[in-house]
Amino acid sequence: MSPDSHALASPLSLSGPAASRRQPMGVEVLPGDRVHARVWAPKCRRVAMVIEPAQDGEGRSVELKAESDGYFSAMVEGVPVGSLYNFRLDGGEKLYPDPASRFQPDGPHGPSQVVDPGRFAWTDGDWKGRPIKGQVVYEMHIGTFTPEGTWEAAVRELPHLADLGVTVLELMPVAEFAGRFGWGYDGVDLFAPTRLYGDPDGMRRFVDRAHALGLAVILDVVYNHLGPSGNYLTCFSDSWFTDKYDNEWGDAINFDGPGSGPVREFFRGNAAFWVDEYHLDGLRLDATQQIFDGSSPHILQEISQAVRDAAGGRDTILIGENEPQHATMVRPVTEGGFGLDAIWNDDFHHSAMVALTGRNEAYYTDYKGTPQEFVSAMKHGFLYQGQWYRWQGKRRGMPAFGLARPAFVTFIQNHDQIANSGKGLRAHALTSPGRYKAMTALMLLGPGTPMLFQGQEFAASAPFYYFADHEPWLAEKVEEGRAEFLSQFPSLATPEMRGCLKKPHDEATFHRSKLDHGERETHAETWNLHRDLLRLRREDPVFAAQRVGGLDGAVLAEEAFVLRFFGEEDGDDRLLLVNLGRDLTLRVVPEPLLAPPLGKDWAPLWSSEATRYGGCGTAPVDAGEEWHIPGHAAVVLVPGDPKPKNPDTRETEQETHG
Repeated sequence: MSPDSHALASPLSLSGPAASRRQPMGVEVLPGDRVHARVWAPKCRRVAMVIEPAQDGEGRSVELKAESDGYFSAMVEGVPVGSLYNFRLDGGEKLYPDPASRFQPDGPHGPSQVVDPGRFAWTDGDWKGRPIKGQVVYEMHIGTFTPEGTWEAAVRELPHLADLGVTVLELMPVAEFAGRFGWGYDGVDLFAPTRLYGDPDGMRRFVDRAHALGLAVILDVVYNHLGPSGNYLTCFSDSWFTDKYDNEWGDAINFDGPGSGPVREFFRGNAAFWVDEYHLDGLRLDATQQIFDGSSPHILQEISQAVRDAAGGRDTILIGENEPQHATMVRPVTEGGFGLDAIWNDDFHHSAMVALTGRNEAYYTDYKGTPQEFVSAMKHGFLYQGQWYRWQGKRRGMPAFGLARPAFVTFIQNHDQIANSGKGLRAHALTSPGRYKAMTALMLLGPGTPMLFQGQEFAASAPFYYFADHEPWLAEKVEEGRAEFLSQFPSLATPEMRGCLKKPHDEATFHRSKLDHGERETHAETWNLHRDLLRLRREDPVFAAQRVGGLDGAVLAEEAFVLRFFGEEDGDDRLLLVNLGRDLTLRVVPEPLLAPPLGKDWAPLWSSEATRYGGCGTAPVDAGEEWHIPGHAAVVLVPGDPKPKNPDTRETEQETHG
């Protein structure tokens, strides 16, 4: 195989101990305290595995044998599980961690550790995974999800999420990174879950427990760049990165240039690794617009296939973040797409935040938060499908008509957007309670795949800041870069607000972002709101259908609109009325979507103004001769038995029944 080949080298094509390898690179356990080590280092003439001394033993160095295409490998005796090791390149004094290390107990600059994934006793043998349809995603950061910030502590809270109605946990990146805390997007050891949250089996226990509760787990992975600290890949090969493309976060990964074959192999293997060794149910792919590949098949297609193959028949979920919202991400490979299941819908978020806050600066510029935007978002997913986008001075998106409704992940909060508010404030703190509850209803009952960010379900008082722990010189650059990024918002570029921005490297910034799950009780009204809406979404067959063409909508006033969800059977429709403005009375209603099914009247099913959610009650909405739609509220109506007729009505039975 040439260095430029895209073909995955099957482990079965190797001989001896290598034939049973799980991954093309790394150190893997064999019976009898043996390991098979394999590393790609075409930059080197010699590679040795240096095993650190055991407590009562001695350290030693074992030369690896050169293979073709720049690989080196060897079977090494006397290396029990838990042993620490490094690689020595060309006889130099400096030692380097394994690029495919499965654990870095002392961080990315320390030695790698031998891990046996087969030792863990899984109990999820009957778990079948989850398809994208019908799911509710919950984005979480393990380091701030609990005060302890560990896998073990997070397990404690999983039953509450299952009770809430969440079905898929989306973990922010956990690949090893430098420092004591961070978001995880600066990972450098992509096969090693960070030591900050516990050991590898701690992560496995988390996944195993989640599956027992019916929760799928997917992992946010970063395949568009590596972090600036602890990245030693270029010491092994000059082919990992390329200057052919401009990347927002440093050097672009080389997926299509000279020497890209093993690079592609590495990332395909990593995608499969999380599904195989950690039983994950899929991936969320970060910033796919920064994954550059001019070859065919595209690396995203291969990653998609690698995940499906590793699952061995289990349902999997692949979600992409793609800033320009290219529909090709979620079209089948047979139709020229990349085969993902869903993509984040930033358009919905941007419209929602403009409507909630009244602010449309920076990347909110091209949104007005109008009822028509929400009607269009519910019907068509993306708002921009090829129109001119003033903020970027180019066209945005591409046609997405006909895509399955679950393919659009809708949200009003995520890690980026909360942090980008400047003060790290959550949506409920930036708007009125009524508007917040109404928008929550729209998101959770809409036909897309809804996503909550940790703590959203109980209106967490904790902010979520951008935090990253680096050595002083790098921390200063990160702080400057963060301030420069936020300066696109004129309100955040003022000296007053610049002085309010938290320092990313300040430990207090990290700790202030931790959740207090006791607020489930003190903020019970918000918890009830989310729990009841998710039950309605799950149990009501009309809301659960997520059918293409399954709804229509109409603007009723400057800040009010109606969505009609059509049932499979005649007369089994649902109305969702959303009013983000003042109380609205309609005495003339020339809108067919408001007409009840034949022989029925509209009856109330749910209201965001229920006292259970801290509301002040809801008067009858369809009063016959006029409609009363409460302000800052959302109401769900269902077909009910007709009301007793007014004896003074002018309508006759003959006119009524034709």
